[in-house]
Amino acid sequence: MLKDIKFYSIKDEIRILGIDDAPFNFRKDRTITIVGTIFRGGKYLDGVLRTEVTVDGTDSTEKISEMVKKTRHKDLRIIMLDGLGFAGFNLVNIKQLYKETKHPVIVIVRQMPDFNAIKKAISKLEHRDFYEECIREAGKPERVETKPKKFIHIQYRGIKFSDAERIVKLSSTRSLIPEPIRVAHLIASGITLGESRGNA
Repeated sequence: MLKDIKFYSIKDEIRILGIDDAPFNFRKDRTITIVGTIFRGGKYLDGVLRTEVTVDGTDSTEKISEMVKKTRHKDLRIIMLDGLGFAGFNLVNIKQLYKETKHPVIVIVRQMPDFNAIKKAISKLEHRDFYEECIREAGKPERVETKPKKFIHIQYRGIKFSDAERIVKLSSTRSLIPEPIRVAHLIASGITLGESRGNA
């Protein structure tokens, strides 16, 4: 059984990898770019990583794990994901990602998902059992107040909720979501569209 990593102290500049995917065309694109930003807490950008995953595939866990293992930034402590899925329904198994990288994983959930609608959509897909496992391993989203009376939700593996909550709060310096995720979103959309778009 995998044990949670215990944080005896959480520094303001804890190294966080925030990951988001680029915009893509469902009809044309077979693979898409995902971008990772390495931040010191919510303050400074230290580096940018990239890889590609398959649209509606099952390789996002593997590709993210490879990206983390190859980086020269060996002081990473936390992996943050902008949602559980990339490139459509290419879901991440966060238990497996934690097992492979040895870094706790926090999933940022901007809005509570409609689980009934998701289950209905998954039932029609080829990799249904895999997707169901990913959702089950992620657990129920829990609420975090990142600004006064403003909330997001998180899912997590390899870390206690109290530690995950603290890390999310300290890294949410400019918006409701952590800065590593916000900037990864901007970069991912910018390199694909030529200019960053949408709310980050």
